[in-house]
Amino acid sequence: MVTHGTTAGVRQWLRGGDAVIATALVMIAVQLVWKFGLVRRTYFRQDDFMFIASGLDNNLSWDYLMRVDHGHLVPGPFAVQWAMGRLGVYNDVLAHIVTIALLGAASLALLRLLSLLFGPRPAILVPLAFYCLTPMTISSLSWWTVVIETLPYQIALPMALASHVLYSRTGRFGHALAAAGWTLFAMAFFVKAPFILVLAVVLSLGWLGWRGRRRAWPLYALLLVAYAAVFFRQLLTSEQLTDDEAQPSLPGAGLAARFAWTLLSGSLVPTSLGGPLRWQPIGEDYATAAPPPALVWAGLGVAVLVVAASLLFRRRAWVAWLTLLGYFALADVVPVMIGRIKELGPDLSGFELRYISSTAMVTAIVVGLAFIPVAGEEHPWRSARLPRLRPLRHAWIPLTAAFTAGSVWSVTAYARLPLGENVRSYVETGRLALQRAPEKAVILDTHVPAKVVYPIFFHDYALNSSVLGPVAPHPVTWIRRLSGPLRNPLTFDPQGRLRPVGIDGLTIPQRDGCTKVGAREVRFPLPVRLPEGGWTAQVGYLNPSVTRLSVGLGAGRSAPVQADKGFGWTFATVEGGGRELVIRTEGGPDACVGEIRIGVPRPSADGAPSPLQPVS
Repeated sequence: MVTHGTTAGVRQWLRGGDAVIATALVMIAVQLVWKFGLVRRTYFRQDDFMFIASGLDNNLSWDYLMRVDHGHLVPGPFAVQWAMGRLGVYNDVLAHIVTIALLGAASLALLRLLSLLFGPRPAILVPLAFYCLTPMTISSLSWWTVVIETLPYQIALPMALASHVLYSRTGRFGHALAAAGWTLFAMAFFVKAPFILVLAVVLSLGWLGWRGRRRAWPLYALLLVAYAAVFFRQLLTSEQLTDDEAQPSLPGAGLAARFAWTLLSGSLVPTSLGGPLRWQPIGEDYATAAPPPALVWAGLGVAVLVVAASLLFRRRAWVAWLTLLGYFALADVVPVMIGRIKELGPDLSGFELRYISSTAMVTAIVVGLAFIPVAGEEHPWRSARLPRLRPLRHAWIPLTAAFTAGSVWSVTAYARLPLGENVRSYVETGRLALQRAPEKAVILDTHVPAKVVYPIFFHDYALNSSVLGPVAPHPVTWIRRLSGPLRNPLTFDPQGRLRPVGIDGLTIPQRDGCTKVGAREVRFPLPVRLPEGGWTAQVGYLNPSVTRLSVGLGAGRSAPVQADKGFGWTFATVEGGGRELVIRTEGGPDACVGEIRIGVPRPSADGAPSPLQPVS
């Protein structure tokens, strides 16, 4: 039976904000369960392999941690990748746990800021729900390198701003030190971290008041100057992990404007309203936004209406939206415009959500500032216009419902991708193949498939020795080219299985078993002319003793290789082209040359693969 005392207790509980905090915690928990369904299907991808391999090759030194790689000073992620390489190399279970833990911490940090900034009122559930639901962060959650850069930043940003709010209200300098400390933590992980202190100053100027609370500003300025000094020193002295020689430069005005507009209209606005609904796969384990054109224009229209509505009845809403626009321009647009826009183009870059994933946190805070009065704020409303706007007071309900439905649809559509399934299969198949390979097996080191690591971007870090070498349980011999009398060389096929090496190309049979070759050149005609290039010759022999052969193609340079005693094969990598292969001995006994193959080394379709089937 419900008594009057029980009812009064429930009302007091609701007024005290406990129900709001409890609801918020349930929302965060539901979000983590929902997104874990996607995260657990992800795997390491692309530059994840490069950074883990680099961590394995280096000590945890200052030079390793403080390298500026392609404009990123990120000692925190370098340290995490160093540790990951020593905790199972490709320990995806650990990566999933860390991802969900960081996402939960970021959500709790946002809840703390919202409850401090606005008080524990039900309205704070709206910006919190935005952060929990928006697809803006989804693609980033499927990429380990992006996770360990952006999520620590998304934890530090609201924690630093919360400390700054406490400093503004209490005047205790310890809170300002805490804000600086959280910012310093963020600086170790993400290049956008300096903007946290800029946001803190804007928050003071717009809502918190700054008179008598300016002691923190020299501290913030000192931290920014120190960071800039370290960053530029390391930028000028660091070596890049890859041999990419691209230099930062400003694009033309037209290219820059097109990119900024695409990133705004095709990425930020649609994902802020529950889009993009559709995705454009990049490979098999990632996708960029691909919102329908109608959705783009409809989203821009809705965004204008939302901003206009807030400006009509909220005095400082214009400061909030200007803050978001400034952050978007300086933190999202400018770094990409300087560093990668010329390489990737404005369309591919403009629909790349990882460039704005951390902006989800800023957008959630701005939505709160644009619609909810800050605790203690005087005259937050344009009271003369409120009566005329009363019919709109429930307009947020259908908008929220549409945003929620769109977000669920968009995330579900992204989750339909294979995600890490095929990359995991390649790595785990390769791990099993290396486990079954004989000790000191000779493996021709080739590039992994582009679905695992793009060779055009990552060069030697895309080789199997870099990707699969760290998981080999015993030593094997990696070779970059076939040279000399190799016994049973192996190579990886596109599924990650080890197969015998075969030469795909032309065959020169010997009618009488073998042809005697001495110090004078013997010319072996080819069935067709080979164009100029690099080729591998596999030369069979039956020799009375060890000797050395000189193998050449046309007018190209000859390659000296050893040929052992008895029956066997020797390999030579030759440069050139033409209609005949030229072979002679080099200062040793004569040889008897058998069948010759010349072409490109590939996994042999005739040999049994190991394992027989890829690991699924």
